[in-house]
Amino acid sequence: MTFALEGPVLDGTLVRLEPLEHRHAEDLAAAAEENRSSYGFTWVPTAAEVEGYIDAQLARATAGKLAPYAQVERASGRAVGATAYWDPRLWPAGEGLCAIEVGYTWLAASAQGTGVNTEAKYLLFRHAFENWGVARLDLKTDARNSRCRAAIEGVGARFEGVLRNWSRSWAPGEDGLLRDSAIFSITASEWPDRRARLERRIAQGLERR
Repeated sequence: MTFALEGPVLDGTLVRLEPLEHRHAEDLAAAAEENRSSYGFTWVPTAAEVEGYIDAQLARATAGKLAPYAQVERASGRAVGATAYWDPRLWPAGEGLCAIEVGYTWLAASAQGTGVNTEAKYLLFRHAFENWGVARLDLKTDARNSRCRAAIEGVGARFEGVLRNWSRSWAPGEDGLLRDSAIFSITASEWPDRRARLERRIAQGLERR
């Protein structure tokens, strides 16, 4: 059977990942405007751009390129950011998913450092490896984004190198320019260890709350 990229609802203790819909727009508009200085090299829609942003993500989903999510904070019930599976790569025979990337991720300033990002990544990783059976999961960021690189390494991904002039830059004042991208991955053989580490980290965070 040919693989179709469709992300299910993924439930955690701190966060619930819901397939992105226009009903999330009001919350995301408020989340995006909390403190825009916290986004650095990451593009995040302004409140006025959120409806168009959702349209664009849903169009990518219709084309089979993306499975976008709203990150819903369980405590408040509010959408506090977004994330996605994207760039699905199939096995050479064309059946079944070989690899996927997790990206298009952003969080409201108030949700950063709360454990939401760690648990969201855990939920996405677990579904990709244990339900889809991927051999590899990718993450990448602007090579200059030291904060994001540390967060990616913190959830267990291995740094593989920098691809020069790899993709569009989202840094302020760099419209039309390309950025160097730092590439990270987790492979299927690494996942059991990474899963255990993430579960310990999530449990420790919950104990401190």
